Amino acid sequence: MRPWLRPLGSTGLTISAVTAGAAPLGGMPEAFGYDVSEAAAVDLVGAILGSPIRAIDTSNGYSEGRSEQRIGLGIARAGGLPSDFLVTTKVDPQRDDYSGERVRESVRESKKRLGLDTLPLVYLHDPEFHPFSTLTSPGGAVDTLVELSREGEIGHLGVAGGDVTELRRYLDLGIFEVLLTHNRWSLVDHSAGELIDSARESGVAVVNAAIYGGGILANPHGGGTRYGYRPVRDATRTAIRSMAQLAESFGTDLATVALQASLRDPKIDSTVIGFSKRPRIDGIVSAAAAPLPEELWHQLDVLVPSRDDWIDFAT
Repeated sequence: MRPWLRPLGSTGLTISAVTAGAAPLGGMPEAFGYDVSEAAAVDLVGAILGSPIRAIDTSNGYSEGRSEQRIGLGIARAGGLPSDFLVTTKVDPQRDDYSGERVRESVRESKKRLGLDTLPLVYLHDPEFHPFSTLTSPGGAVDTLVELSREGEIGHLGVAGGDVTELRRYLDLGIFEVLLTHNRWSLVDHSAGELIDSARESGVAVVNAAIYGGGILANPHGGGTRYGYRPVRDATRTAIRSMAQLAESFGTDLATVALQASLRDPKIDSTVIGFSKRPRIDGIVSAAAAPLPEELWHQLDVLVPSRDDWIDFAT
Protein backbone atom coordinates (compact mmCIF):
# COMPACT_ATOMS: atom_id res chain seq x y z
CA MET A 1 0.00 0.00 0.00
CA ARG A 2 1.12 3.55 -0.68
CA PRO A 3 1.70 5.79 2.37
CA TRP A 4 -1.46 7.22 3.92
CA LEU A 5 0.11 10.67 4.17
CA ARG A 6 1.57 12.00 0.92
CA PRO A 7 3.11 15.21 -0.39
CA LEU A 8 0.64 17.18 -2.51
CA GLY A 9 2.73 17.52 -5.62
CA SER A 10 5.27 20.32 -5.36
CA THR A 11 3.11 22.56 -3.15
CA GLY A 12 4.91 21.61 0.07
CA LEU A 13 1.56 20.65 1.58
CA THR A 14 0.85 17.20 3.00
CA ILE A 15 -2.44 15.45 2.35
CA SER A 16 -3.98 12.14 3.37
CA ALA A 17 -4.88 9.45 0.87
CA VAL A 18 -8.55 10.26 1.52
CA THR A 19 -9.89 13.80 1.66
CA ALA A 20 -13.28 14.31 3.27
CA GLY A 21 -15.65 15.83 0.73
CA ALA A 22 -17.84 18.39 2.47
CA ALA A 23 -20.48 19.06 -0.19
CA PRO A 24 -23.15 17.13 1.80
CA LEU A 25 -22.40 18.98 5.05
CA GLY A 26 -24.37 22.05 4.04
CA GLY A 27 -27.50 20.03 3.48
CA MET A 28 -28.34 19.59 -0.20
CA PRO A 29 -31.39 17.28 -0.29
CA GLU A 30 -32.11 18.21 -3.91
CA ALA A 31 -28.69 16.83 -4.89
CA PHE A 32 -28.13 14.01 -2.41
CA GLY A 33 -31.68 12.92 -1.57
CA TYR A 34 -31.30 13.61 2.16
CA ASP A 35 -30.61 16.52 4.47
CA VAL A 36 -27.89 17.04 7.09
CA SER A 37 -28.66 19.18 10.12
CA GLU A 38 -26.22 21.79 11.38
CA ALA A 39 -25.71 19.89 14.64
CA ALA A 40 -24.92 16.65 12.81
CA ALA A 41 -22.57 18.42 10.39
CA VAL A 42 -20.62 20.19 13.14
CA ASP A 43 -20.33 16.94 15.09
CA LEU A 44 -19.05 15.17 11.96
CA VAL A 45 -16.42 17.83 11.34
CA GLY A 46 -15.10 17.29 14.84
CA ALA A 47 -14.93 13.55 14.25
CA ILE A 48 -13.07 14.05 10.97
CA LEU A 49 -10.56 16.36 12.67
CA GLY A 50 -9.81 13.56 15.15
CA SER A 51 -9.60 10.81 12.54
CA PRO A 52 -6.81 9.49 10.28
CA ILE A 53 -8.27 11.67 7.50
CA ARG A 54 -6.21 14.86 7.47
CA ALA A 55 -7.92 16.95 4.80
CA ILE A 56 -11.37 18.30 4.04
CA ASP A 57 -12.53 19.84 0.76
CA THR A 58 -15.35 22.33 0.45
CA SER A 59 -16.41 25.25 -1.73
CA ASN A 60 -17.76 28.76 -1.34
CA GLY A 61 -20.87 27.80 -3.25
CA TYR A 62 -21.81 24.55 -1.52
CA SER A 63 -25.28 25.13 -0.06
CA GLU A 64 -24.83 28.89 -0.37
CA GLY A 65 -21.92 28.79 2.06
CA ARG A 66 -23.39 26.51 4.72
CA SER A 67 -20.77 23.81 4.12
CA GLU A 68 -17.94 26.24 4.91
CA GLN A 69 -19.86 27.76 7.81
CA ARG A 70 -20.41 24.38 9.45
CA ILE A 71 -16.78 23.41 8.97
CA GLY A 72 -15.83 26.66 10.66
CA LEU A 73 -18.14 25.90 13.58
CA GLY A 74 -16.63 22.42 13.88
CA ILE A 75 -13.10 23.81 13.88
CA ALA A 76 -14.02 26.35 16.55
CA ARG A 77 -15.70 23.71 18.72
CA ALA A 78 -12.56 21.55 18.45
CA GLY A 79 -10.49 24.43 19.79
CA GLY A 80 -8.91 25.31 16.46
CA LEU A 81 -7.53 23.61 13.38
CA PRO A 82 -4.91 20.91 14.09
CA SER A 83 -1.53 21.88 12.66
CA ASP A 84 -1.42 18.78 10.45
CA PHE A 85 -4.90 19.23 8.96
CA LEU A 86 -5.51 20.71 5.50
CA VAL A 87 -8.66 22.64 4.58
CA THR A 88 -9.15 23.31 0.87
CA THR A 89 -11.91 25.38 -0.68
CA LYS A 90 -12.93 26.84 -4.04
CA VAL A 91 -13.93 30.22 -5.37
CA ASP A 92 -17.36 30.38 -6.96
CA PRO A 93 -19.26 32.94 -9.01
CA GLN A 94 -22.25 34.86 -7.74
CA ARG A 95 -24.83 33.82 -10.31
CA ASP A 96 -23.16 34.86 -13.60
CA ASP A 97 -20.57 37.09 -11.96
CA TYR A 98 -17.16 35.40 -12.09
CA SER A 99 -15.19 38.63 -12.17
CA GLY A 100 -11.96 39.37 -10.37
CA GLU A 101 -13.82 41.31 -7.68
CA ARG A 102 -16.20 38.39 -7.21
CA VAL A 103 -13.20 36.09 -6.70
CA ARG A 104 -11.86 38.44 -4.01
CA GLU A 105 -15.26 38.48 -2.32
CA SER A 106 -15.50 34.69 -2.54
CA VAL A 107 -12.16 34.38 -0.72
CA ARG A 108 -13.24 36.91 1.92
CA GLU A 109 -16.47 34.99 2.52
CA SER A 110 -14.67 31.66 2.78
CA LYS A 111 -12.09 32.93 5.26
CA LYS A 112 -14.82 34.40 7.46
CA ARG A 113 -16.97 31.27 7.42
CA LEU A 114 -14.06 28.89 8.01
CA GLY A 115 -12.45 31.12 10.62
CA LEU A 116 -9.07 30.89 8.88
CA ASP A 117 -6.65 33.75 8.31
CA THR A 118 -5.11 32.07 5.26
CA LEU A 119 -6.51 29.53 2.84
CA PRO A 120 -3.68 27.11 1.99
CA LEU A 121 -5.17 25.83 -1.28
CA VAL A 122 -7.91 27.49 -3.30
CA TYR A 123 -9.37 26.08 -6.50
CA LEU A 124 -10.94 27.90 -9.42
CA HIS A 125 -14.24 26.01 -9.42
CA ASP A 126 -16.07 24.71 -12.50
CA PRO A 127 -14.53 27.13 -15.00
CA GLU A 128 -15.95 25.13 -17.91
CA PHE A 129 -19.32 26.81 -17.39
CA HIS A 130 -17.91 30.25 -18.13
CA PRO A 131 -16.08 31.70 -21.14
CA PHE A 132 -12.35 30.98 -21.02
CA SER A 133 -11.66 34.43 -22.46
CA THR A 134 -13.57 36.09 -19.62
CA LEU A 135 -11.97 34.18 -16.76
CA THR A 136 -8.47 34.65 -18.19
CA SER A 137 -8.84 38.32 -19.16
CA PRO A 138 -6.60 40.94 -17.50
CA GLY A 139 -7.88 41.53 -13.99
CA GLY A 140 -10.26 38.58 -14.31
CA ALA A 141 -10.77 35.55 -12.09
CA VAL A 142 -7.46 33.83 -12.87
CA ASP A 143 -5.39 37.01 -12.57
CA THR A 144 -7.05 37.78 -9.26
CA LEU A 145 -6.27 34.36 -7.84
CA VAL A 146 -2.61 34.91 -8.73
CA GLU A 147 -2.69 38.34 -7.06
CA LEU A 148 -4.31 36.93 -3.93
CA SER A 149 -1.56 34.32 -3.72
CA ARG A 150 1.13 36.97 -4.10
CA GLU A 151 -0.54 39.05 -1.41
CA GLY A 152 -0.51 36.09 0.99
CA GLU A 153 -4.30 36.00 1.26
CA ILE A 154 -4.30 32.46 -0.11
CA GLY A 155 -1.62 29.84 -0.58
CA HIS A 156 -1.51 27.53 -3.56
CA LEU A 157 -3.74 27.56 -6.65
CA GLY A 158 -5.78 24.71 -8.06
CA VAL A 159 -8.38 24.21 -10.73
CA ALA A 160 -11.38 21.93 -10.14
CA GLY A 161 -13.94 20.81 -12.67
CA GLY A 162 -15.23 18.19 -15.04
CA ASP A 163 -14.76 18.70 -18.78
CA VAL A 164 -11.22 17.55 -19.51
CA THR A 165 -10.81 19.67 -22.65
CA GLU A 166 -11.57 22.87 -20.75
CA LEU A 167 -9.44 21.88 -17.77
CA ARG A 168 -6.47 21.30 -20.05
CA ARG A 169 -6.74 24.92 -21.26
CA TYR A 170 -6.37 26.10 -17.67
CA LEU A 171 -3.50 23.76 -16.89
CA ASP A 172 -1.72 25.05 -19.99
CA LEU A 173 -1.62 28.50 -18.37
CA GLY A 174 1.13 27.11 -16.14
CA ILE A 175 -0.09 28.71 -12.91
CA PHE A 176 -2.15 25.97 -11.29
CA GLU A 177 -0.40 23.58 -8.92
CA VAL A 178 -3.25 21.15 -8.26
CA LEU A 179 -5.86 19.56 -10.54
CA LEU A 180 -9.12 18.26 -9.10
CA THR A 181 -11.08 16.11 -11.53
CA HIS A 182 -14.45 14.50 -10.86
CA ASN A 183 -16.29 11.53 -12.38
CA ARG A 184 -13.58 11.19 -15.05
CA TRP A 185 -11.17 8.74 -13.37
CA SER A 186 -13.16 5.84 -12.00
CA LEU A 187 -13.53 2.12 -12.57
CA VAL A 188 -15.74 2.75 -15.61
CA ASP A 189 -14.62 6.11 -16.98
CA HIS A 190 -11.07 7.11 -17.89
CA SER A 191 -11.85 10.43 -19.58
CA ALA A 192 -9.21 12.20 -17.48
CA GLY A 193 -6.39 9.77 -18.24
CA GLU A 194 -4.48 11.96 -20.68
CA LEU A 195 -5.17 15.08 -18.63
CA ILE A 196 -3.80 13.43 -15.49
CA ASP A 197 -0.71 12.28 -17.38
CA SER A 198 -0.14 15.80 -18.62
CA ALA A 199 -0.59 17.23 -15.12
CA ARG A 200 1.91 14.83 -13.62
CA GLU A 201 4.45 15.54 -16.32
CA SER A 202 4.15 19.24 -15.48
CA GLY A 203 4.54 18.67 -11.74
CA VAL A 204 0.87 19.37 -11.02
CA ALA A 205 -0.70 17.39 -8.16
CA VAL A 206 -3.87 15.39 -8.87
CA VAL A 207 -6.92 15.04 -6.62
CA ASN A 208 -9.60 12.60 -7.74
CA ALA A 209 -13.26 13.14 -6.81
CA ALA A 210 -16.62 11.45 -7.43
CA ILE A 211 -15.08 8.01 -7.87
CA TYR A 212 -18.52 6.46 -7.34
CA GLY A 213 -20.04 8.42 -10.22
CA GLY A 214 -22.71 9.93 -8.01
CA GLY A 215 -23.38 6.72 -6.09
CA ILE A 216 -23.97 4.02 -8.68
CA LEU A 217 -20.55 2.43 -8.11
CA ALA A 218 -21.03 2.50 -4.35
CA ASN A 219 -24.40 0.76 -4.62
CA PRO A 220 -24.42 -1.17 -7.91
CA HIS A 221 -27.49 -3.19 -6.96
CA GLY A 222 -29.54 -0.17 -5.94
CA GLY A 223 -31.06 0.53 -9.32
CA GLY A 224 -29.18 3.76 -9.94
CA THR A 225 -29.90 5.33 -13.30
CA ARG A 226 -27.25 8.06 -13.46
CA TYR A 227 -23.49 8.29 -13.69
CA GLY A 228 -21.75 11.65 -13.39
CA TYR A 229 -24.98 13.69 -13.33
CA ARG A 230 -26.32 12.14 -16.53
CA PRO A 231 -28.22 9.01 -17.56
CA VAL A 232 -25.96 5.98 -17.30
CA ARG A 233 -25.03 4.48 -20.67
CA ASP A 234 -25.89 0.84 -21.36
CA ALA A 235 -22.23 -0.16 -21.70
CA THR A 236 -21.42 1.54 -18.39
CA ARG A 237 -24.30 -0.17 -16.62
CA THR A 238 -23.18 -3.55 -17.99
CA ALA A 239 -19.61 -2.93 -16.86
CA ILE A 240 -20.77 -1.95 -13.37
CA ARG A 241 -22.80 -5.14 -13.01
CA SER A 242 -19.91 -7.28 -14.22
CA MET A 243 -17.45 -5.52 -11.92
CA ALA A 244 -19.78 -5.92 -8.95
CA GLN A 245 -20.03 -9.65 -9.61
CA LEU A 246 -16.26 -9.88 -9.92
CA ALA A 247 -15.72 -8.01 -6.66
CA GLU A 248 -18.16 -10.30 -4.87
CA SER A 249 -16.40 -13.37 -6.25
CA PHE A 250 -13.26 -12.12 -4.49
CA GLY A 251 -15.15 -11.61 -1.23
CA THR A 252 -15.44 -7.83 -1.36
CA ASP A 253 -17.79 -5.18 -2.74
CA LEU A 254 -17.57 -2.73 -5.60
CA ALA A 255 -17.43 0.33 -3.34
CA THR A 256 -14.24 -0.96 -1.73
CA VAL A 257 -12.74 -1.77 -5.13
CA ALA A 258 -13.64 1.66 -6.52
CA LEU A 259 -11.99 3.36 -3.55
CA GLN A 260 -8.82 1.31 -3.66
CA ALA A 261 -8.49 1.69 -7.44
CA SER A 262 -8.00 5.42 -6.87
CA LEU A 263 -5.92 5.11 -3.70
CA ARG A 264 -3.42 2.70 -5.24
CA ASP A 265 -2.94 4.77 -8.41
CA PRO A 266 0.51 6.43 -8.24
CA LYS A 267 -0.79 9.38 -10.27
CA ILE A 268 -3.43 10.28 -7.66
CA ASP A 269 -2.35 12.24 -4.59
CA SER A 270 -5.69 12.16 -2.77
CA THR A 271 -9.20 10.87 -3.32
CA VAL A 272 -12.21 12.94 -2.26
CA ILE A 273 -15.01 10.96 -0.62
CA GLY A 274 -18.23 12.66 0.44
CA PHE A 275 -19.12 12.44 4.13
CA SER A 276 -22.44 13.06 5.86
CA LYS A 277 -22.43 10.58 8.78
CA ARG A 278 -19.86 9.65 11.45
CA PRO A 279 -19.86 5.86 10.80
CA ARG A 280 -18.62 6.50 7.27
CA ILE A 281 -15.24 7.55 8.67
CA ASP A 282 -14.42 4.12 10.08
CA GLY A 283 -16.01 2.45 7.06
CA ILE A 284 -13.82 4.31 4.56
CA VAL A 285 -10.64 3.87 6.61
CA SER A 286 -11.32 0.14 6.88
CA ALA A 287 -12.16 -0.18 3.18
CA ALA A 288 -8.94 1.61 2.28
CA ALA A 289 -6.92 -0.97 4.20
CA ALA A 290 -8.81 -4.11 3.09
CA PRO A 291 -6.46 -6.61 1.38
CA LEU A 292 -7.33 -7.20 -2.27
CA PRO A 293 -5.46 -9.62 -4.55
CA GLU A 294 -3.60 -8.50 -7.67
CA GLU A 295 -5.63 -10.93 -9.76
CA LEU A 296 -8.74 -8.84 -9.07
CA TRP A 297 -7.11 -5.79 -10.65
CA HIS A 298 -6.00 -7.77 -13.70
CA GLN A 299 -9.52 -9.01 -14.30
CA LEU A 300 -11.06 -5.58 -13.79
CA ASP A 301 -8.99 -4.05 -16.57
CA VAL A 302 -10.78 -6.01 -19.28
CA LEU A 303 -14.21 -4.86 -18.06
CA VAL A 304 -13.64 -1.11 -18.50
CA PRO A 305 -16.01 0.32 -21.13
CA SER A 306 -14.49 1.61 -24.35
CA ARG A 307 -13.49 5.25 -24.79
CA ASP A 308 -16.69 5.93 -26.74
CA ASP A 309 -18.67 5.39 -23.54
CA TRP A 310 -16.67 7.72 -21.30
CA ILE A 311 -18.31 11.02 -20.36
CA ASP A 312 -16.07 13.32 -22.35
CA PHE A 313 -15.75 11.09 -25.40
CA ALA A 314 -19.22 9.54 -25.58
CA THR A 315 -20.59 9.25 -29.09
